[in-house]
Amino acid sequence: MGSEKVAYEVRESDEATQPRIDVDIHGVRVILPEDSTTNPDTLLKENAAWILEKKAKYDQYRERVPERKFEPGERFPYLGDQYEIVVERRSSSQIAENEFRLAKHHIEQTSVQRALEMLYRRKARERFEKRSSRFADEMGVEYDEIEIRNQRTKWGSCSTTGTLGLNWRLMMAPPEVVDYIMVHELAHLREQNHTDEFWCLVAEHDPEYEKHAHWLSENSPRLVFSDEDL
Repeated sequence: MGSEKVAYEVRESDEATQPRIDVDIHGVRVILPEDSTTNPDTLLKENAAWILEKKAKYDQYRERVPERKFEPGERFPYLGDQYEIVVERRSSSQIAENEFRLAKHHIEQTSVQRALEMLYRRKARERFEKRSSRFADEMGVEYDEIEIRNQRTKWGSCSTTGTLGLNWRLMMAPPEVVDYIMVHELAHLREQNHTDEFWCLVAEHDPEYEKHAHWLSENSPRLVFSDEDL
């Protein structure tokens, strides 16, 4: 592919109706319908510029993902600050004084990674419910329930039935960024699409929403919890 060699894999799919190229953080794949006569090399050469651009984007993303170690003494972000992992004998895991204080018996039953994730999730529900309730009252909207989601790339959603889906990894972002996502999703209860009215409503309750959206776009690699997220 020009002067750059790019590894790729070829897959046959009975669901594919025409040849296509998929590029994501895992690499380059050529998807072919069964019994296709398309030459993968030819297809790749014809789309070389697009492939290299997409691949460079994902390579840069991967390079910015922090190296995580799930062990005592390591630090993870929590609401924009760095907190240290501490394992100690206690009845339940808690967060205090810039520390993730993980209960030793939880670690013994699962792992540091699992115990830390469950603590993030618990704190996410507490914060999401409290802040969403406040913003809903201020915005004059009602939601039905909050679901703590585990999506790798989507931060929030709002169903037509009033279910807010919020990603627990948001708890690694600064609090104002977390609030922006809540305001954004709650605004969809008034305006389903991203109309001028929608953005006016968001701006009314988060005047710096553009700054917060930009932070999330630029810093999403910092919110990767583990290699399993990639």
